[in-house]
Amino acid sequence: MPFELKQLLADAKGTNYALHECHINPQFSKVLNTIGFNRCYERAEGPYLWDDKGERYLDMIAGYGVFNLGRNHPVVRQALSDYMTLEYPSLVQLDAPLLSGLLAQELKKRMPNELDMVFFTNSGTEGVETAIKYARCATRRSVIVHCKKAFHGLTLGALSLNGDESFREGFEPFLPDCRIVPYNELAALEQALATNDVAGFIVESIQGKGVNLPSPGYLRDAAALCRKHGALFIADEVQSGMGRSGRFLALEFDEDVDPDIVILSKALSGGYLPIGAVLTRRWIYDQVFSSMERGVVHSSTFGQGGMAMAAGLATLSIIDELNLCHRAEQIGEKLGEGLQALQSRHQFIKEIRWRGGMIAIEFGRPQSLALRTGWDMIHKLDANLFPQAITIPLLQDHNILTQVAGHNIDIIKLLPPLIIDDEDIRWFLSSFEQVMQKLEKFPGPAWEVLTRLGKIAISNRVKGV
Repeated sequence: MPFELKQLLADAKGTNYALHECHINPQFSKVLNTIGFNRCYERAEGPYLWDDKGERYLDMIAGYGVFNLGRNHPVVRQALSDYMTLEYPSLVQLDAPLLSGLLAQELKKRMPNELDMVFFTNSGTEGVETAIKYARCATRRSVIVHCKKAFHGLTLGALSLNGDESFREGFEPFLPDCRIVPYNELAALEQALATNDVAGFIVESIQGKGVNLPSPGYLRDAAALCRKHGALFIADEVQSGMGRSGRFLALEFDEDVDPDIVILSKALSGGYLPIGAVLTRRWIYDQVFSSMERGVVHSSTFGQGGMAMAAGLATLSIIDELNLCHRAEQIGEKLGEGLQALQSRHQFIKEIRWRGGMIAIEFGRPQSLALRTGWDMIHKLDANLFPQAITIPLLQDHNILTQVAGHNIDIIKLLPPLIIDDEDIRWFLSSFEQVMQKLEKFPGPAWEVLTRLGKIAISNRVKGV
C-alpha cells in the first residue's frame, strides 16, 4: 500500500498522549494530563486551533513566538507549494544556493546598522552557538557575559548562558568562562568587561522568560561599553525579532544601537520550517573564515535548505505587506491597556508589562486577609503553582491557550499571533476577568484545584519523580 498521510492520521486519531507516553516524553505527557492541557489539536488557521471534538481555541502562545503570521498562512503555504512544484535542487552543498542569497539580502535591508554577512541555522539555539564561536574566534578571547534571568536555548553552549538554574541542574559542567551580570545594570556590565578578556556580551533585547524590558538607553550604552572594551555586542532577537515587539528588531526602541551580531529565528519561516539567521559584520566573518581552507570551518547541513529559504522570503513579504510591526504595537496597546484597566479591580494583579506583542501579567500577594491566606498556602505547597490558577481555567472554561512565563515567577506571558483582531482581544480580556473573579472567591473551586495540584507536586518530589 502507498503511504497515505490522511489515512495514517485517521487511524491513529486520539492516540497522541499514549504515543508520547511510550516513545517521546512521558513526564511532559503526565504534566499535560494533570493540568488538563491534554487536547488533541487537529486543525489550525490564523490565531485559532481546533481539537478532535471540533472545539475552537484562541492561541495566545503562538508556538512560543513562532507564529507571528498565525498558523498555516496561505501566502507562505503557496510559496512552499510552488517550490515543490519547481522540483528545485536543495542542499547540493557544493554550490551557492540562490534562495539563501536572496533571503540574506532581504534580512540585511532590515537591520538598523550595517551588518554584512548572514549565516543560516536551524534554530535560535544554534544561532547562539554560532555567536559564541564567532565572538571567541574574532576577538581571540574566551569570556562570554550574559544576564541573570536570560534564556538563550538549551544546547550546552547556550545553556551555559542560561540565567535560570532550573534548566541547568544536572547538566554540569558548563562551558568555561561564562560571566553573569544583572539585566539593565550598566555598572555591573562595565565591571565584567573591564578585565579585557571578554569576547562578547549576549543579551535579549526583551527578556523572554518574564518580558523584562530594557531601561531606555540600556542597549545602546551596553553596545558602546562593549566597543570600549573590545568585546562584541550580541543581540538575541530570537523571540523579540521579526516584528514581534512593534519594530523589526526590539533593540530599535533605543536609538543608535550598533550590534555586532544579531540572532533571529522562531517566526522567520512563518512557522512552517526550522530556520534561524545570524547577521554579523564583515571583519568578524573574515576572522572566522580567514582562508579558503577555513571556508566551511563553521557550517550546518540543513542551514540553507531551499524550502526554509523560500518560506523566509515569503514571511518577510507578508510582514511588509501587512505592516505587522505596526500591528504588533496596536495589539500590545489594546491588550496592555485593557489589562491595566483590570488591575485596580483585582488584587492579585501586580503589574502589566508589554512591548508590542510581548505581554507579561505579573501577580503578587493581595491585600485581603482571606486571599493572602490562599496565596501563602499555595506558595508553600509549590512556588510555581499560582499562575496555573489562571492558565488552567482559561483553557478549560474559555478555550484560550496561555503559558506560565517561567520557574518561580508568578507571571503569565502572552505572545499572540500578530494577526488577532479586536474580537479576539475582547475574548481574551473578558475571559481573563472572569477567571480572576472566580479566583477571588476563597475558599472556592479554583483553590481546590490548586491544592490538589500542590499535593501532587509534593508527592512527586517525595517519590523523586
